[in-house]
Amino acid sequence: MFSLFILLSGIVILILGADKLVDGASSLAAKLGIPNIVIGLTIVAFGTSAPELVVNVFAAVEGNTGIVLGNILGSNIFNVLGILGICSIIYPLSVKNSTTWIEIPLSLLAALALYIMANDVLFDQAGSDLLTRTDGLILLLFFAIFLVYNIMLSLNSTDVVGIEHKNYTYLKATAYIILGLAGLVVGGRMIVTSAVTIAQLMGLSDRIIGLTVVSIGTSLPELATSLAAVKRKNLDIAIGNVVGSNIFNIFFILGISTVITTVPVQAASFVDIVLNILAGLLLFVFIFIGKGRNLERWEGMFFLAMYVVYLVFVTSYQ
Repeated sequence: MFSLFILLSGIVILILGADKLVDGASSLAAKLGIPNIVIGLTIVAFGTSAPELVVNVFAAVEGNTGIVLGNILGSNIFNVLGILGICSIIYPLSVKNSTTWIEIPLSLLAALALYIMANDVLFDQAGSDLLTRTDGLILLLFFAIFLVYNIMLSLNSTDVVGIEHKNYTYLKATAYIILGLAGLVVGGRMIVTSAVTIAQLMGLSDRIIGLTVVSIGTSLPELATSLAAVKRKNLDIAIGNVVGSNIFNIFFILGISTVITTVPVQAASFVDIVLNILAGLLLFVFIFIGKGRNLERWEGMFFLAMYVVYLVFVTSYQ
């Protein structure tokens, strides 16, 4: 119970740290005259994925590779099946053209690339399946392309992108940045340490802890962002936020993690990798079923039911 308390406390501290970091950095960037587009594509985008990044860096440095891969796959699966499932049940989600034809296929490409990179035994007749430093560097190159695409899309967009930011003094903004970074470090450390302890005490693998409690906890900023977008009827943002996060998770966060350490891929992890691909494929197909490019309520219910069945499966047959 104490380790669970530390884990949940770590998640809270981690999310609060990311929030304060974004507030402080956005305010400071605005005061320095940095355009809203740049703030949105860097500080805000990196801030929402900071929990996954910090947890993975700690796990990679300490050699807890089950958490490294489990957190990424668990977050991506929860993002599509859990977050989009919940949001589309509340209100059907519409999708704009660039999300349909570029970002969703790119997230599917990221999932397929991970499957190929992880499957050394099948494709290379190797003795074991590994994600190596070379794989990590390739993923980071993909991320660079994705980042350039986002910058070009934003510069050429006719939409006025308004990034809300606090109007803090230089001192307060700097203090929030330091506080936020401290929260990320402390919270990330608490999560990894307590997750490993819980796994050992309950006889669970690091993979299962990463796929469930850790991944859901680190995905709470994406859930909050998508729910807020649905409430304001900014429906495309709800899907774009999730799809962008999934691309970011594989190309950048897993890329960084595998540059730090080689990640062995367990045979059981291919269930998670394949489901990640299936979730992306279903999202693409569902958009074209029915009237318009929408994710309907029944499709959201299907996603949510899939996620519940998946959780029962992975916790029962680890």
